[in-house]
Amino acid sequence: MSPGLWIPSYRLKILLLGSSLSGKSTILKQMRLAGGVPFSTQEIESFRQLVFDNLTGELRHLLDSFADLSMHFPDALSADAEIILRVKDLRDREPFPMECLDALTRLWKNLTVQQAVRRGNEVASPEEMPYFFGALPRLFSPEYVPSPQDIFHLRAQTIGITETALSLNGIEMLVVDVGGVKSERRKWIHVFNDVTGIIFTVNLNGYDMCLIEDRDANQMQDAMTIWTSIGQSGWFSGTPLVLCFTKYDLFEQKVTAGSDIAKFFPDFNGAPGDAVAGLDYFRRRFLRLAQKAGRINEREIQIHVVTVTDTEMTRVFLNSFGAFFTDDDMRSHDTEE
Repeated sequence: MSPGLWIPSYRLKILLLGSSLSGKSTILKQMRLAGGVPFSTQEIESFRQLVFDNLTGELRHLLDSFADLSMHFPDALSADAEIILRVKDLRDREPFPMECLDALTRLWKNLTVQQAVRRGNEVASPEEMPYFFGALPRLFSPEYVPSPQDIFHLRAQTIGITETALSLNGIEMLVVDVGGVKSERRKWIHVFNDVTGIIFTVNLNGYDMCLIEDRDANQMQDAMTIWTSIGQSGWFSGTPLVLCFTKYDLFEQKVTAGSDIAKFFPDFNGAPGDAVAGLDYFRRRFLRLAQKAGRINEREIQIHVVTVTDTEMTRVFLNSFGAFFTDDDMRSHDTEE
């Protein structure tokens, strides 16, 4: 559907909001499949090409970051790096170039490159790199077709406004996804009319990461700023909110591996390595921000925690938010009458 085509017959109009890398597009993909809107053959082909683009583009991003990390790139890998730097985008049905498989494999296995990967939070290095680089032989197979998990792990920046019509548990809805990077946020106001509910996504794993568009800004702090502005906005007075913490699996791995939350949020008093305490801390932080913004009615906010790999978490989320928005919509109609 084209941006701006709001059809009044839809029961719900839901906005997907969040900063860049917060998992909005992944949530939308999961909603589509759950709502019986499968990916077309052309979309799947586009996803296949995007897998290759993620592999090469993410590695290029990492290689370009060596100077910012004050690291020296290994001279022995210069030829492999050159292969990746000069590779072109794939055409439809064009196989992945096999010369890239060997180059990517050698680059990924290099200890210096792995050291840069471990410092990826400093340069907004893609979190999905280990997933795709751990499956290189499968991805370079001539018969390769992206799996649902591959599609969910893909990274693609949302540009402009995307509207998707679907039905979940018998509830017709229009889901509006808008770009999360700072340069895209000025477009958000164009979709604020007639909103039934908002799903706001927060990348838990971003607590120690910079923004891809601003390395001086923290992803979690940026999400808190947006969340506060939504709560204070007159456009959404009384609009129910679903706060969706994403990438809990990556967050748990990082925290238990030793990345101290208190280094980035000094008022966190949980034990180092305690991901559960970390989740509770951020849950309480966002609820306090909502309260300060005037969101004191508990029925206005529903909180979920999801991961790409835990289908049960996602199922609970998808089965509940539609009813939450619908119940609130019915209550508001009763009040008006």
